[in-house]
Amino acid sequence: MALPLVVDLKKHERIKCELRISGSSLAQLSWELGVSISSVSTVSQGYRRSHRIQKAIAEKLGHSPENLWPERYETGGEIRMK
Repeated sequence: MALPLVVDLKKHERIKCELRISGSSLAQLSWELGVSISSVSTVSQGYRRSHRIQKAIAEKLGHSPENLWPERYETGGEIRMK
């Protein structure tokens, strides 16, 4: 059984702000990944999980996915499923 999703709209807004400061955006990331902007946005907000999208956001911000979403990962970087 997967852990419940944690929706964090404040974190989502910080991510969008940091992306703008770095010269990017959720729309730019969606284009680079070939996915819809709503997919990127729902992962950033916490409604869905996607390691690929989390990794792309984190790399653009100079972080690891584990740093941005520690509740989604075990110690050591493994994706937390239970």
